[in-house]
Amino acid sequence: MSAPSDNETWVIEAGDDVIQKKAREGIGNLTPLERLIYCVWVADYGMRNAGDLDTARDLYATFQIEAVHLANDLSLKATRDAFELPTEDLQRQYFERFDDICDELKYA
Repeated sequence: MSAPSDNETWVIEAGDDVIQKKAREGIGNLTPLERLIYCVWVADYGMRNAGDLDTARDLYATFQIEAVHLANDLSLKATRDAFELPTEDLQRQYFERFDDICDELKYA
């Protein structure tokens, strides 16, 4: 088993920060970027733990459509382009697009 990449570690840590804030203050108090990080964390959780986005949808049913809208509003093209793919295509391409998504979010 390989060690997690920097971006894998980043999405886990950034996602944890957002989850803690969400628990304290509610999802309505998250910034658009924090909400987008949460959507990506949800997708990543599903992909790494179940190998698909069904688990992600169970955690947060609207993660994919919300990610598209938030990424568009934040002008994050790689993230928007990934999440607006049909779910099956996003599942298939998720790990190929993962680093570009994380790099956009980290520097947004």
